[in-house]
Amino acid sequence: MPELTSSYVDSLAPNAAAMKNGQGLVKKKSFVQLNRSENGELLFGQCSGSGKTPYECSADFVVPDKPVFRCTCPSRQFPCKHALGLLYAYAEGQPFTIADVPEDISAKREKAEKREENKVKQAAEGGEAKPKKVNKSALKKKINAQLEGLDLLEKLVLSLIRSGLSTIDTKTLKTIKEHVKQLGNYYLSGAQIELRRFALLLDEGRDREESYTYAMEQLTRLHAFIKKGRAYLTARSEDPELALDHESTIDEWLGHAWQLSELKEYGLVKEEVELLQLAFYSYDDLARQEYVDLGYWLETNSGEIHRTVYYRPYKAAKLMREEDSFFEVGRIPLLYKYPGEMNARVRYEEITARPVTEADLHQVYSKAHRSYAEVLKQVKNQLKNPLSDKLPVLLLHAASLGITESGQYVITDESGSRLVLEDIPSLPQGTEDLLPFLPSSLLTDCAILVMFEHHLDSGRLTAQPLTIIKDEAVTRLLY
Repeated sequence: MPELTSSYVDSLAPNAAAMKNGQGLVKKKSFVQLNRSENGELLFGQCSGSGKTPYECSADFVVPDKPVFRCTCPSRQFPCKHALGLLYAYAEGQPFTIADVPEDISAKREKAEKREENKVKQAAEGGEAKPKKVNKSALKKKINAQLEGLDLLEKLVLSLIRSGLSTIDTKTLKTIKEHVKQLGNYYLSGAQIELRRFALLLDEGRDREESYTYAMEQLTRLHAFIKKGRAYLTARSEDPELALDHESTIDEWLGHAWQLSELKEYGLVKEEVELLQLAFYSYDDLARQEYVDLGYWLETNSGEIHRTVYYRPYKAAKLMREEDSFFEVGRIPLLYKYPGEMNARVRYEEITARPVTEADLHQVYSKAHRSYAEVLKQVKNQLKNPLSDKLPVLLLHAASLGITESGQYVITDESGSRLVLEDIPSLPQGTEDLLPFLPSSLLTDCAILVMFEHHLDSGRLTAQPLTIIKDEAVTRLLY
């Protein structure tokens, strides 16, 4: 069993409210019984609730890195406040009586062991889970519906372009929002999100003049998606195998939710990978109607910068665990990589942590790009694709970080090329104001993680610093 500290228990909580409620149960002395197994792998007890019968809760550490939480309460949160309270009580040193493992938990453990044994047996026999059979008839019907939805979207987009953005009034916005709802019926959830994003740019209460440029870019993205989506769906409907495109993001735009088994089938996996998180932030995505937890990680061997993206829909957000910053090296047995270009999205099912060493940071430093000319070329090539990620992130080496006579912060590479640092509109908070507080020791011969954005009004490519790495120090400006 891992060391149960309050901070460790905090990391298991789905949200701040669950932490507070779990701690409250301990303070109110709501636990009428606190037990642990003789070997310490299981904590279990009873907690008084609103009914006559106490809730029975447990935390099972038979697999230390994968604790299993159980409770008889009706909560859909995992772990619930009762399981968290049990852990907080143990972390605070409250007395736990040694007792036999309850029969129901023993039975559940046996079932779990059998499932694992079957998996191992299957792997030893060289067999993997059979891929799901695709109902080609149903899939073709879906593709035809998507093509019909693209025709509907194209008529709307062309109508908006012909009429001009300045003519969009309340009635037109209502029509756009009706189209947003309709796209869901055509299995075009990706286009649905992007059309809603367009509507939000021109919604009431916003400065229309400031939004026109970005709204026009959004229409351009939608038009490009319609053309590429139609060509892709037409070709796919003629393909007897109906294969997915595992090299571009077009299926994601069309609303396909990639399954880990599909990523594995296309070879989009890596074994025994180590990742170091360099930046993390959460934001409210009104177009997706979800909260998004976004992390940027450096793969220590390849030097690639990946993204982890965790979505929490508004309706279920309070029941879901909110991700947080990760300050150690993550060791991942199997890393799944989504189709995409720079900063491809990754997922994993298992992760173990180890402390960051000086050698790790030297390796991170060695992966930083040293030529800004090459970096800008790489970024611009990605931004040329209307459907690509518009906020690429790269790790750059800076010979120096300083301020010009005009008051602009710049980083300089070894050849003397400069890159201006400033806040970009797409990030939830700025970091430029923090630069004056950095010690001078961090401002030379360092590595800087930056996010790029093409500022449409000025036509300039801007970069915002996220993290600075120097020697044994990792200074996060955004986390």
